[in-house]
Amino acid sequence: MLVDTGANVTLLRTDLAQKLKEQLIYTAPSISLKTATGEKTEIRGKLDASLECGSRKFHHRIYVADITDPCILGLDFLQKFNFTVDLEKNEIRTGGEEIPLFSASVQHSKSCSVLAKKRTIIPARSECLIQGVPEVPGQFRYAVTDFPSQASQKGLLVAATLVDMEMEAIPVRVLNLNNKPKILDKGDVIATCEPVVDIVLQNFLEHNIYRQPWRIFKYLMKNNEQQ
Repeated sequence: MLVDTGANVTLLRTDLAQKLKEQLIYTAPSISLKTATGEKTEIRGKLDASLECGSRKFHHRIYVADITDPCILGLDFLQKFNFTVDLEKNEIRTGGEEIPLFSASVQHSKSCSVLAKKRTIIPARSECLIQGVPEVPGQFRYAVTDFPSQASQKGLLVAATLVDMEMEAIPVRVLNLNNKPKILDKGDVIATCEPVVDIVLQNFLEHNIYRQPWRIFKYLMKNNEQQ
């Protein structure tokens, strides 16, 4: 379940709503909403349901749409039941009860290895976007790719990228610093993924972060030539 203060209404995914046929009221396809990416999706119907949040149950009108998350708690739900959102503590509060936004199991999840989905040859001194799959699916939803510690991956650099672990294929950008092609067989570990439980926005231009990857790249290439 996702808490989204930018959503005006509370939404339920269509396939889940169809399991509650007796309660579902279909609406005209002319009603639509705009997603966070600017895309439009149609409202399929609505229903009055009981939502369990923390130790309490709340009765609320929910709209049905083709969304990715199972359920999105919108601003209408938060305001109706006087919820307070505390991003600093990663929790929502109502009636004196504190409800964590991220469960303890997610916060303490260990990193997950990403395996090559198919055999790939990376040419010498070049980069390649490789399709990967999680070694253990379902550990967490979002993660950041990192460089694996396996000795067999010497001379390779993995770009740190925010990825959705539920995608059919996880894109991993790999740079081959060697003077020879690098072969990655199907099932080889190409990256590790660290779970993401919070996102902090920074001013990239102010800190000149956009220039740093090129400096790192030049340093690694120079260091590799010396070796």
